[in-house]
Amino acid sequence: QVQLAESGGGSVQAGGSLRLSCVYSGFTHRPACLGWFRQAPDGARETIAEIDTEGTIRYAASVKGRFTISKDNAKTTLYLQMDSLKPEDTAMYYCAADRSSFLYGLGAGARWGQGTQVTVSS
Repeated sequence: QVQLAESGGGSVQAGGSLRLSCVYSGFTHRPACLGWFRQAPDGARETIAEIDTEGTIRYAASVKGRFTISKDNAKTTLYLQMDSLKPEDTAMYYCAADRSSFLYGLGAGARWGQGTQVTVSS
């Protein structure tokens, strides 16, 4: 069955960096769009970065210039390099796969993992 497993979260001070990884498996076909969304302590959910099968990358304005998404198709692994972290980046981070872009919201067919916690202290 489809599985997405995130890792790499942790606690850092503002200005620090973290690299998240997500190993995905079980897809019959390569996912059309892979990316990351986060859910803040207040429950707000935000898609922050995605990459499609053609390599087109999209970022939310809140992370553009600080976060970098990449993937290794051979390893079926998605990455998120997070630099210049801010306290407002504190959230649970989820790796997700969908049939199309989910920058503005996950579709009905979206799948995601259990998440990895990122905490940024000031």
